[in-house]
Amino acid sequence: MKFGHKVINGRDAADKMLSVLKEEVDSIRARGWQPSLASVTVGDVDEVKLYVRNQKRFAARIGIEFEERQFASSVSEAELRAAIATMNVDPRVTGIIIQRPVPDHISIRSLQETIHPFKDVEGMHPSSIGKIVYGSPEMGPCTAMAAVHLLKSTGVELEGLEVCVVGHSEIVGKPIAFLLMAEGATVTVCHHMTRSVANHSLRADVVFVAVGQPGLITGDMIKPGSIIIDIGINQVSDPDGKTKVVGDADFESCAEVADWITPVPGGVGPMTVAYLMKNAVVGVNRQSGYYEDLLGQNMLTPA
Repeated sequence: MKFGHKVINGRDAADKMLSVLKEEVDSIRARGWQPSLASVTVGDVDEVKLYVRNQKRFAARIGIEFEERQFASSVSEAELRAAIATMNVDPRVTGIIIQRPVPDHISIRSLQETIHPFKDVEGMHPSSIGKIVYGSPEMGPCTAMAAVHLLKSTGVELEGLEVCVVGHSEIVGKPIAFLLMAEGATVTVCHHMTRSVANHSLRADVVFVAVGQPGLITGDMIKPGSIIIDIGINQVSDPDGKTKVVGDADFESCAEVADWITPVPGGVGPMTVAYLMKNAVVGVNRQSGYYEDLLGQNMLTPA
């Protein structure tokens, strides 16, 4: 069966966003500001290297500088927070990314809280999350924003939509729920204590899934004509021992039933990195606007 007419192409959507962002970055640079991301990696993790490569590639496409800052796995949380605090006051750094995972002795939440909201390009600072709750997201969590963007790209009317979100993490599931409730959707959130996910997913017009469990959502768990936004990224081996990347939804059985479905890879992933770049642009605009206002009030003296 050919699935092309049902697939939501995240790569195409990301390319469109990057084209717009490049023009914005050109304008920002013409005003004398250079967007620059600092990527913080702790330890040596192979999957992190892949994330960093993709982020660096996207940044280069639109004119954002990208600097990798590597820390040993033995670094203390206090040392990392001090390094981030230095980046907060460094005008050459306009955005900060904390690569995951970090060692167990370090609190990722503590690191995110240390980043200044203007430089929180991942949208993880409590103030960024709070703005989602109040319905005014500026720099929201990239994966959640990307997933909702791809849903909107289908043209579906969000008001009154029945949505099932499978997964309730602070960076994906919960923000998705708040974003969609702000659009007028009715949202059910399932998690590891939900007795029967299928009881909820079968009623939904849209199912978002982000739990890290390959093939969790199958075609018999969704209703005909629904939309599946698959956020999972899992590496599995086939009977021949070859590895491949799959999502949390069984693509073939779901594509037989759904009207639209995101592929893995090539769906939410590219759009997530595009939103990271969008947040970087929003952040540098907030910073430049802040300092230009101070200059206009004669509260700063230009160098």
